[in-house]
Amino acid sequence: MASKKPHPSVQKFKEFVKEHPKLVQEVRKGNKEWQEVFEDWYLLGEKDVVWKQYKDENSEEQSEEKKADFMSQMFSAVKNMDMNTVNHHISNMSSTISTIQGLFDQFGLSKSSGQKSSGSNQQPFSFRKD
Repeated sequence: MASKKPHPSVQKFKEFVKEHPKLVQEVRKGNKEWQEVFEDWYLLGEKDVVWKQYKDENSEEQSEEKKADFMSQMFSAVKNMDMNTVNHHISNMSSTISTIQGLFDQFGLSKSSGQKSSGSNQQPFSFRKD
């Protein structure tokens, strides 16, 4: 059963509401109804001054601040790393992976052993000459 897609204007309205989260709060408080908001949006358009009071401008600024803060934390973490310790951990992981691969080979659980046991013929189909 195919899912029914909403009308393009409804999709645009949903995007508009995401950009204006205070509208959701107004509807939840009971001050407005979705039908009323939709009709106003349809008649007035997205750019009308009425909608400025419902736009959450702080969220955009906060997201930019969070991005900048995250990048500064990453740079400081990289700056504070001891490369000898990082190298030591990488070599430990490498030896651990090698040990695990050796165990798989020993017990016949590797990918290559499964291919070898399938038969000496490399072709999936056998053709005979008449």
